[in-house]
Amino acid sequence: MDKSIEVEVTKQRNKKRTLVITIVVVLIVLGVFGVRAFIQPSITRAEFTSAVVGVGDIENTINASGEVLPEFEEVLTSPINAALRDVLMDVGMKINAGQSILTLDKSAAQTEYDKLGFLIESKENEIRKLKLDLTKTFYDIKSNNSIKQLRISNFKDAVSSAKRLFNVGGGTKEDIDQSELDLKVAELEKQQIENEIRSKQQTMKIEIREAEISLAIQRNDQSALTRKLKLADIIATRDGVITWVNKNIGASVKEGESLARIANLTDYKVAGSISDMQLEDLRNGMPAIIRINDTQLRGSINKIFPAVNNSIVSFEVRLNEKDSKLLRPNMKVDVFLVTATRNKVLRVPNGPAFKGSNEQVVFVLKNGKAEQRLVKLGLSNFDFVEILNGLRQRDEVITSDMKEYENAKQIIIK
Repeated sequence: MDKSIEVEVTKQRNKKRTLVITIVVVLIVLGVFGVRAFIQPSITRAEFTSAVVGVGDIENTINASGEVLPEFEEVLTSPINAALRDVLMDVGMKINAGQSILTLDKSAAQTEYDKLGFLIESKENEIRKLKLDLTKTFYDIKSNNSIKQLRISNFKDAVSSAKRLFNVGGGTKEDIDQSELDLKVAELEKQQIENEIRSKQQTMKIEIREAEISLAIQRNDQSALTRKLKLADIIATRDGVITWVNKNIGASVKEGESLARIANLTDYKVAGSISDMQLEDLRNGMPAIIRINDTQLRGSINKIFPAVNNSIVSFEVRLNEKDSKLLRPNMKVDVFLVTATRNKVLRVPNGPAFKGSNEQVVFVLKNGKAEQRLVKLGLSNFDFVEILNGLRQRDEVITSDMKEYENAKQIIIK
């Protein structure tokens, strides 16, 4: 009986202990929330940046990457298969039109040129021979034709004589028939010779024409090779700066292989690239902003390349100030393409506080406090964000990232 009473007492003590612990925990939680409710967070001026809402123009932009390139760059290529003999100019050197950059060994091309000259001379002799043969053959056939004409005249006289003799009883009918047959044979032979003359003339003319065409082709090849040999003296065609040159002296270069590049380093353009997902936004004449440090240069798209490589679309920007002193070859720059523009709108300088959504909460400074306010945003770029609703002109907005205070309705400014 004593044992049952002891167990019951122990259970009651455990229940009381659990109840006390639960009450303490609840009081602590309530205390924490109560303190948070009555004690507002604070922040010093040095911990955030702010900006004042104003009125102005705003441009909506999409980001792209770019590289500064010379507006003009000429690539000099080898006009012949040759060997690189000597390099006279180095990279970075200024060059004037007419100056030699490098020299090529032209001996192989010169040998080919000489060989072509012999072939042309041989073809010219062949044409002269064909013309002489044509003349000789024509006169030979013409002489044979004259002889046939004489024989025909003789046979005609023989026919007449045979007929007269037959009429006076001095000849036979067979003599007349034989004379007429000989006349017909002679006339057919003459006709055959005349056909042969015409055929031979046409054949010889065709052979001469074929030889003349072949000669013309060889002369064109010779003219082209003459031009190539002249171009093999690699000289600058305009003033500029050498940006690259092949220095492999003694190496063989093939026709069309690059030897040097000359650029005009006073005027520049920007080669841009962007994701193909934004291809529909691109158009020729589209305004573009080039940002170099804190400076902006403006221009417009003047060329969009149709090919898509690795999901990247390339385009070219013509700069309004293409001779700006800030520009350097191969400089990487940020490109912002303007898709829309609005004038005289409420705007505030952009900052980490603006996440890019259409509606979001920002903190507005007022009477020593920062108060949460829901705002509706419009266009945006790297400088400004358009305010459609929720703020007024001259409101001061915190532009720093305030994610740490997203649950606070107000913040005290120390």
